Amino acid sequence: MIAPFGFATAGTIRFGRGVLAEAAPFAATCARVLLVRSASVTAADGLARDLRQTGAALDLIVTGEPDLPAINAHLATTRPFAPDLVIAIGGGAVIDYGKALAALIPAPHGALRYLEVVGEGQPLDAAPLPLIAIPTTAGTGTEVTRNAVIGVPAAGRKVSLRDPRLYPTLALVDPDLCLSCPKAVTLASGLDAITQVIEPFISARANPVTDAVCRDAIPRGLAALHRIMDHGDASAWDDMALTSVCGGLALANAGLGAVHGFAGVIGGRTGAAHGAICGTLLVPVLQANLAATQGDAAARVTWVIDRITDEFGSLSDFDHWSRDHGLPRLAALGLPPETHAAVAREAKDASSYKANPVDLDMAALLGILARG
Repeated sequence: MIAPFGFATAGTIRFGRGVLAEAAPFAATCARVLLVRSASVTAADGLARDLRQTGAALDLIVTGEPDLPAINAHLATTRPFAPDLVIAIGGGAVIDYGKALAALIPAPHGALRYLEVVGEGQPLDAAPLPLIAIPTTAGTGTEVTRNAVIGVPAAGRKVSLRDPRLYPTLALVDPDLCLSCPKAVTLASGLDAITQVIEPFISARANPVTDAVCRDAIPRGLAALHRIMDHGDASAWDDMALTSVCGGLALANAGLGAVHGFAGVIGGRTGAAHGAICGTLLVPVLQANLAATQGDAAARVTWVIDRITDEFGSLSDFDHWSRDHGLPRLAALGLPPETHAAVAREAKDASSYKANPVDLDMAALLGILARG
């Protein structure tokens, strides 16, 4: 029997080369625009120029990883500016930063009221500001999700600010914006994108719609990342960007799993890149899930492993390929073995872990970290 399910997504998704040009006309009716951007994204310079030509007042924030102290500092300046619209252009972290500001600028309470795990996890009291999300990496899919991941240094965690109204009003996905990504970023973000179509497919909350999205995106993303990393194939960015969007859609509707349960904990402790953490844990989590599942859950994990085998030869070959391209192990990311037990306990409490197809025991979790 299929459990009841719905399917939620962003207000509008525009995908294709050249869609960045649609941002300024969309913003033209707004009097005050807040632009959140990455310093390294040169396309943001042209976007800022185009926005100024619309006649809107423009406030700029150049940022990277969102953490609570930095967000609070920016709230002190952006609330008086009173933007009508937020535009975020950059990697997943920059878009999450923009989503967090869009949510918190109108909010009457501090961020901890709304943050899960370390805060109260309450829904927003006021509707978020409209947001245009423009990704420049193919990884997180945050341009089509309803949460923003925020670091809380005092708690040593990365947690979500989550609300059904936090889906971006408009997502502009232009694969050309990914062409200048450094190889390390391409690998880490690409492995994150692949993880985010794999975990919803094997999730305990999978449904026929997310299955359809993921069954196409898993082999598509594996082949695209292979072509980009080994051959610099620019045409493969279309498939890589589409995989990222599919991952966002799938995780928003079916959840994730143990890889992301670990990633929020490890990222908060070490500050390591989210995609690198996901990439280094994907293979050992698949192995642990295969050993612990049976029936349909085991068949789904096996299907995923077969698709990896089709592209790379074997699961082990895929892991070696990633390492050969520079994917670091957990120790190199700043996670020493003596922390593994505490990390495993915290990961089991993470919201992402709850959708894993099986509740792994502590021995299995420690084994994943030892192999990561």
